[in-house]
Amino acid sequence: MNLRRHTQFLARTIFVKNNDVEKAARTMNRILSSEGIFQQYRLTRYFEKPTNTRRRVNFERCKAIYNEDMTAKIKLLTRTVREEAYPGCS
Repeated sequence: MNLRRHTQFLARTIFVKNNDVEKAARTMNRILSSEGIFQQYRLTRYFEKPTNTRRRVNFERCKAIYNEDMTAKIKLLTRTVREEAYPGCS
């Protein structure tokens, strides 16, 4: 998966228009952060103990599950086409 992200970044080209280097740098930073390159760099910059790696990975998994559940709950509550407008409330 990291290789896929890397090849996506290699396929990008950022043009500098009207000598506005700062705008091009902001664009590049936005692309790098959206593809997770900065996060991968920060994680591999220093050695991480195996226990910390396990804790971090488990936390990320729990966070992903929580976010998925909350997204499903929000979609359920914000549906407009359903028999009962507010399920569970009489």
